[in-house]
Amino acid sequence: MKMPKLKNISFVMPVRDEEPYLRTAVESVFAQQVPGKMELILAIAPSKDKTMDIALGLAKEFGEKLQIVENPKGITPVALNLAIEKAQYEVVLRVDAHSELSEGYAELAVEILNETGAANVGGMMIAKGKSDFQAAVAFGYNDRIGLGGGAFHVGGEPGPKETVYLGVFRKSVLDELGGFDPEWVRGQDWELNQRIRKAGYQVWFDPRLQVGYYPRSSWEELARQFFKTGRWRGALTRNNPADSSVRYWIPPVFVLSLVWGFPIGFYLLGLGIYVFTRPALSANVKAWLMVVVPTMHICWGLGFWWGLFRGVTKA
Repeated sequence: MKMPKLKNISFVMPVRDEEPYLRTAVESVFAQQVPGKMELILAIAPSKDKTMDIALGLAKEFGEKLQIVENPKGITPVALNLAIEKAQYEVVLRVDAHSELSEGYAELAVEILNETGAANVGGMMIAKGKSDFQAAVAFGYNDRIGLGGGAFHVGGEPGPKETVYLGVFRKSVLDELGGFDPEWVRGQDWELNQRIRKAGYQVWFDPRLQVGYYPRSSWEELARQFFKTGRWRGALTRNNPADSSVRYWIPPVFVLSLVWGFPIGFYLLGLGIYVFTRPALSANVKAWLMVVVPTMHICWGLGFWWGLFRGVTKA
């Protein structure tokens, strides 16, 4: 069946406690070139700051192109579903308040949807850092030594993949599949893409689609994030073990090897050789990487085992 040519876009953005960033995020969306009409829908969770006041001011400024829906439950998959329900166009482009769409992102995404007939297209998360610590975290995101080499982190050839970053969807497919599963507070994108593929549709990766992302800026936030993300990945694996990529098992197996007595000094030696032979990195970033990368691996691995054996408390 030939799919209709797409051109109009509904941008959807979950928002919570984004007072310092919301205006910049909204303006960056409206700076995108689109092949047809566009709208932006903000799904706003209860916030401790002036997020809602800023959003209401932006709605007056941008008129009917900017819509607001309230997300009283405050969780991401619910926010996305509320925004998608309100969306009036067939292309649904997910954007986060802390991400930066590259120039031409929206127009190119629609072009790829039309060319491939895919249900979802997406590209790469390009992590960026302002401080030395954040730059080290960004390197960990963008390099195979950190997150294991998924295409949306390190790149690759265009083509069908198991998941992509954020995503640009056909609304008709989202409606058919019931949208995001509200039970998955984290990992909801991977879970949805799994259902998209099982329904016979394609999830298409193209490295030309790039989104800037600023990761956690403190060790405590990084450790907490990776433990939680690993826990949800373990729970997803518990539900669908056959669909779990081998790379997801590397950190938990590493943690298990430490329990069995593998000398962590060998691991740190190998990591140090790798890190300190990267010529583009400053000495401070290299030093932070000796903390950041083990934090990523160990916290993610511990969280994975927790989620695999105990599951998670779902929303």
